[in-house]
Formats: sequence, C-alpha cells, structure tokens
Amino acid sequence: MGCSLLSDSLATLIERLTEPARRGLIGRLRRGIEKEGLRVDPAGRIASTPHPAALGSKLTHPHITTDYSEALLEYITPVYSRPADAMAFLADLHRFSYRHLGSELIWPASMPARLDGNDSVTIADYGASNVGTMKHVYRRGLDVRYGRIMQAIAGVHYNVSLPDDFWQRLRELDGAIDTPLSDYRSARYFGLIRNFRRHSWLLLYLFGASPALDRSFLAGGEAPDRFEALGDETLVSPYATSLRMSDLGYQNKVQAQLKICFNSLSNYVNTLRHAISTPWPAYQALGVHEGGEWRQLNANILQIENEYYSDIRPKRVARHGETPSQALEARGVEYIEVRCLDLNPLLTLGIDEQQIRFLDAFLMWCLLSESPWIPDEECDRLDDNRRLVVERGRDPELRLTHHGRQRSIADWGGEILDEVGQVADLLDLLEEGSPHGEAVRAMRPRLDDPSLTPSGALLDRLRERGEEFSDAMLVIAREQGERLREEPMDAAREALFDQLVATSHQQQGDIEAADTEGFDDFLAHYFTRARESRLSNEEAS
Repeated sequence: MGCSLLSDSLATLIERLTEPARRGLIGRLRRGIEKEGLRVDPAGRIASTPHPAALGSKLTHPHITTDYSEALLEYITPVYSRPADAMAFLADLHRFSYRHLGSELIWPASMPARLDGNDSVTIADYGASNVGTMKHVYRRGLDVRYGRIMQAIAGVHYNVSLPDDFWQRLRELDGAIDTPLSDYRSARYFGLIRNFRRHSWLLLYLFGASPALDRSFLAGGEAPDRFEALGDETLVSPYATSLRMSDLGYQNKVQAQLKICFNSLSNYVNTLRHAISTPWPAYQALGVHEGGEWRQLNANILQIENEYYSDIRPKRVARHGETPSQALEARGVEYIEVRCLDLNPLLTLGIDEQQIRFLDAFLMWCLLSESPWIPDEECDRLDDNRRLVVERGRDPELRLTHHGRQRSIADWGGEILDEVGQVADLLDLLEEGSPHGEAVRAMRPRLDDPSLTPSGALLDRLRERGEEFSDAMLVIAREQGERLREEPMDAAREALFDQLVATSHQQQGDIEAADTEGFDDFLAHYFTRARESRLSNEEAS
C-alpha cells in the first residue's frame, strides 16, 4: 500500500524542516476568516429589512458585506499570523454589528431560519454603479438557475497562505531551486489541494454541524427518504454531518461535468475559462435579457468564475480589471480558500481557535505529504467518499474506499490524525506550549464517539429537549446576541469601524459618479477581457 511510503517521506521532510523551524527561519502560517450569518427578526424568520446603512456600504466596506441575500451578512477579517488576533477581530465585527441591528439577531446555524418561499430571500442590492449592478444581476442568475433558498445557507471560509521564507526553504529541500518561486509555490499549493480533496471528508465528519433543517427550506418539495420528522417543522437526517454540503446545498449537476480535479494550474484556469465561455442549453432557455430586464449575466455553464462551487479553491488577490483565474495565471497561487466548513451554532463566532489550529495542521499535512495527480476514476471515488460522510458520517457501519479497501472513519481517520499530529509538533516549534498538538489530540475522541461531533451534539440536543430546529437556534441566537451586545470592543477597532462606515458610503458614491458607459457596454467589455489569457510570462499590467 502507498500509506507507509507516504509516512516515510513525510517523516523525512518534517525532520529536515525541524532545525530551520527551531532557529526561527520559517514564518507562521497566515490566515483570514470569512464568516457568514443570516440576519433574522425576533421571531427567528429571515429578515426582510435592507442591510443596515449604519454598517457601511456592502459594495465597498472591506470587512462587512453581504453574500447572496440582503439578509446574509458576511464578515471578512484581515490576514493574521496569530489565530487569536483573527478571532478577536471577528468578535469585534459581531459586537459592532449588534450595536446597529436593533432587535434583529444573527442566526448561528448554517441551515437557514424559517423561510416563507423563494421570494422571502431578498437578493442583495449593491447600488446603481455598473459593478454593483453586475453583482445584483449575477445573483438574479443564481435565482433562475438554482433558486434563492439554497443561497440562504451560511458557512465559514478559511483562507491560508505560507510566508515566502517557508517556500524558499521547501524549494531548497526539494532540490527545485531552478524553478521560479511562483511556479514552485503554485505546484505545491495544487498538491495541497489534491490531498485536501482526498481527505476533506475528515473535516466534514469532525466539524460538520448541520444534521437538521426547518421544513420551510424545502419550499413545498418532498424530503428525501433519508430524512425523518422531528416535531412538526423539523427534518433530520439521523447520521448526517453537513446537510449544507449535501445535494440540498451547494451542489450543481451542470458543474459536475466540468471535472476539475486540480491537477495543474493551467488545467484549472482553462477549465474555468471554458465554462464561462460555453453556452448551456437549459440556461439559454431561461433567457438572459428579456423585456429590458437582465435575468442572468449570460447563459453559459458559469456566469462568472465565482459560480463554481468547490470545497477548496486556489486564490490570488486580483488587480483592477482581472478575473480570479487571470490573476492566478499571471502571478500564481497566493493562498487557498477552504469552503466546506459549517457554522458551529454551539460556538459564539461559529468557529474557534482550536478548530483553526487543527485546520492549520491538517492543511500543512496536505501540503507536505506526497500528492500524485488525481485520475478521473479516483476523482469520482473522492466525490463518493465525501457524499457518504455528508449523508451518513456518524453511521458506525459506514465504510469509505481507500486504495481499493473499505475502511471505517475511525480507522482511517485515526491514521490521518497520527500523521497530522507529527506536523502539529513541527508547527508548535514556533509557539508557546503545543496548541496545534492539543487541537489534534482533542479531535481523537470524536472518531470513537460520533455523538461528540458538532452534528451529533446538535442532534442529541434537539432530541433530548424535544425542540424544533428553528426554536433551538433562536434560543442560541438570543443568548449569543445578548452576550455580544454587552461585551466591550477594542476601542481603536471601534473607531476604525466607525470611520469605515462613512468611507465606504463615500467610495460607493464615487464609483457611481465615475461610471461613463452603459451597463450593456460595461458587461460586454468585461467578458471580452475575461476570456483573455494572462500567462505568467506576460507580466500583467
């Protein structure tokens, strides 16, 4: 089997990195957090009010915006090398918001609050500028393609990068000093992504926190057979870990045929470029610009690249006029974005420092372990493993496919944690104590006892108390809201947020005033540029 070889090569690499780490020659991981949360009214229904103006412009504010819906708040932290700093900033974003939400609350769960049909999910409005109109029309397109209800789901996105000194050291150890650093870094990040795809089922098991939903989410549709009723308004899937990541959530059968398995940067970029340029008959039938109204940006497989759903993405901050893949093509991968994390309603911010430490060790393990390319057959098998854990992860009879063998989550997961633990020890050379090692050890009991996972704990709570899902989440939302309203904010950060409110509104006004072309021309120019190649040897302007 390949496992022992993988372990041997990993152990050797860790050994060679240990001395540089001890001498402080390798910097810490850098991370930023994006966290969504649905605004709800005091009765626990999705809010119908506009995004509060007192929180700033959602088009231009760097830290407080909305995702799909006007009611779906999205918080974005700066990049930090210390998890505690990212969590402190995220906490102050919540506290600041609660100063301006009146009686509204932030829903603590990934699966939405009580809905009243598709139209109860209001599409976000970003103002009259061309860029704001494009964001709104894109969301209209998501509505006609998939419906709005799916877009009311919330989650956490976790962005991670490694410092240049780490990449320099790793490139030397790999004997790849003649490879340009950006090319080397991109290739290694894609290796991380492939290993993540092979093993992301473990994150879904350990951190999935959406085993239940309110009946209103199905909007009159029939519940799949695997669901059972709990009370009058709640449906649960007894062994599910993350309904958010199931076929009820962010899945797309049209996109499935893209077959992106992250074997190379060029393959990834070219596949996305093909998707944003290729019409899809069912989307053509929906119409694009009908009766003077834009229904979607275009009728292609993807309207824009952001429509591609994946549990992980390679990313680079784009320059003005660049699409995400053009930025990647021009200058390589800068960081990766993990997108498969549920909000944990039992944590005030939906995520905590222990989970961050585990994610860092897990992602570093994905990076340092050998990562061969993924053939199509393996790609299908990875999707099967992920789906099984999403739907039945806490079923003690469940078996996943690994190198042609059937393995239990406890067995295979325990083997992974052994190796992740070795990487955690390496990361802890930069820390006081052993926070990464402790985070890995804290996950072990969850493998042996599924009731200790967030999904297990939430389901047990609903069953033991006889609570409806929406009622239970509303109780938690009130408790969290009360606490966050009363907690003091960092004074300098509060002043910054106050300033950003005014600045962001001014910036939106400036953008709207500066527009000189009509929206139709703006969109035509955008897509002409989007189809252009930006190969890395052509320096982007």
